[in-house]
Amino acid sequence: MVLKAPGILTFMLSVILTVLAIVTYVFGAAIPIISQHEIWVLLVAQFILIFGCIMRGL
Repeated sequence: MVLKAPGILTFMLSVILTVLAIVTYVFGAAIPIISQHEIWVLLVAQFILIFGCIMRGL
């Protein structure tokens, strides 16, 4: 299996979701969709990044 760098959109989506999850968890920010599901949002962000490294064209 050959890994490659993810596309810029994939990377930025992962970074934005990760930052939102951390800000919500640490500072208690009230973001409607993320507020009670920080861990799941963080996992989804990391899976997006992993799939971006594995698959071509993402």
